[in-house]
Amino acid sequence: MAAKGQVDLLLKLDHAKTQLYHVKAVIISGMGFFTDAYDLFCISLVTKLLGRIYYQVEGSPKPGILPPNVAAAVNGVALCGTLAGQLFFGWLGDKLGRKRVFGITLLLMMISSIGSGLSFGSSPKTVMATLCFFRFWLGFGIGGDYPLSATIMAEYSNKKTRGAFIAAVFAMQGFGILAGGVVAMAVSATFGAVYKAPAYSVDPVGSTVPQADYVWRIILMLGALPAALTYYWRMKMPETPRYTALVAKNAEKASRDMSKVMGIEVQAQKEVGEEKVINKSNSFGLLSEEFLRRHGLHLLGTASTWFLLDIAYYSQNLFQKDIFSAVGWLPKATTMNAMEELFKIARAQFLIALCGTVPGYWFTVFLIDHIGRFTIQLIGFFFMTVFMFVLAIPYHHWTLKENNIGFVVIYGLTFFFANFGPNSTTFIVPAEIFPARFRSTCHGISAAAGKAGAIIGAFGFLYAAQNQDKSKVDHPGYPAGIGMKNSLMVLGMMNVLGFLLTFLVPEPKGRSLEEISGENEEVDQAHPTGVETV
Repeated sequence: MAAKGQVDLLLKLDHAKTQLYHVKAVIISGMGFFTDAYDLFCISLVTKLLGRIYYQVEGSPKPGILPPNVAAAVNGVALCGTLAGQLFFGWLGDKLGRKRVFGITLLLMMISSIGSGLSFGSSPKTVMATLCFFRFWLGFGIGGDYPLSATIMAEYSNKKTRGAFIAAVFAMQGFGILAGGVVAMAVSATFGAVYKAPAYSVDPVGSTVPQADYVWRIILMLGALPAALTYYWRMKMPETPRYTALVAKNAEKASRDMSKVMGIEVQAQKEVGEEKVINKSNSFGLLSEEFLRRHGLHLLGTASTWFLLDIAYYSQNLFQKDIFSAVGWLPKATTMNAMEELFKIARAQFLIALCGTVPGYWFTVFLIDHIGRFTIQLIGFFFMTVFMFVLAIPYHHWTLKENNIGFVVIYGLTFFFANFGPNSTTFIVPAEIFPARFRSTCHGISAAAGKAGAIIGAFGFLYAAQNQDKSKVDHPGYPAGIGMKNSLMVLGMMNVLGFLLTFLVPEPKGRSLEEISGENEEVDQAHPTGVETV
């Protein structure tokens, strides 16, 4: 930074009034997260259906379920893709610019969503292999959306309402989860009404009609729709003025872009020695000692809290149906046909999202610029810990039929405080506290640490939650686990650690991005004659 023209530009951005363009940017960036959430969470809705269709054992007293290795692959492969995408596109967003990479991620999501519903062959092996292949690339596109959406929104926002705008982008996940539930309920109810089938206990084969094979494909392929609807508008978005001015070092173009989309007039001035000042002030690299001194603990804080949060959050989310079945909130699988089971799982997840998940996101949107990111993250981790232990310690109490509703209420509250808490703030803060030239990369690193936690949650919880008695596990292929009670205790401990590591992360509320990241400091050292900074 440094030249007067750039300082004026950043000051104007920081003090710009909230206008239609900000809302438009929230929707364009947020639809990526709508798609992300729909795609990542609808797979948990269709896994039981896939088990009935492709892994039915003749004469078995229970409907077929996915073998442990297949279940882990189907649930986890998109998360692995997401982790890779976060690192790759995060780095690329700093190298090539946010806008140039933003459309690629959406295109990947569209193609992979459609591909997820196709199969090259009809045997269980080929169907699952095709599904896993496309879901990896779907995750790769989704991964890119994390650092790019957060960084774009942060760099367009004013400092007064920046937190709310980034939170609103992330809050679109809540609507994506709801949409997944609605689509699954609508498709399963329609097929259930048209193709009548008896319960599994009455007719094991007839309970899953042949047309059920279309149901999961339709649900997965519809994930391409929201991405397709916003692709055109993403391509029309200009590069963020902060990237153009601070990283591409073209203050004149940044001023023109701001005038065009936000109606803000900025006089760009090319000053003598500007290039020299920029190069000197922006000389330290991502892997340098200087970066570690200034931002090393911040990066450790954002990455570790996201890692711990996602272990708990994803293990809860991906395995809601197992938790509901374990406490008797869903009827026994043998009493339902395939379409009824899908409908009831979708309805249960929809209600939890509607009552716990979505309100949590929007509490964050409305309060984040008033009480700050740090406070919200501490509140969230604290109450998630409390509710996890409330569920875990008297776990047998909650399995009794008369206490099922109580269990679901407390389970819903853990989701509320995840979203009015670290699930939102771990996404927001990395987009605010690092210098512009590393912003997308550092957000990608933090998000990838989160996805590593999600993978541990998804794979680890699947095995850990199995009954301690080998004869009572869900499937003959599973080893004995530590049981649901002990698994919930472990998740509670993760939240305690997350609470403590939050103290490594600074509070960005009400400050300009350049002030938080220390880019002002760089300017003062590089330009002792004293150009006024933001």
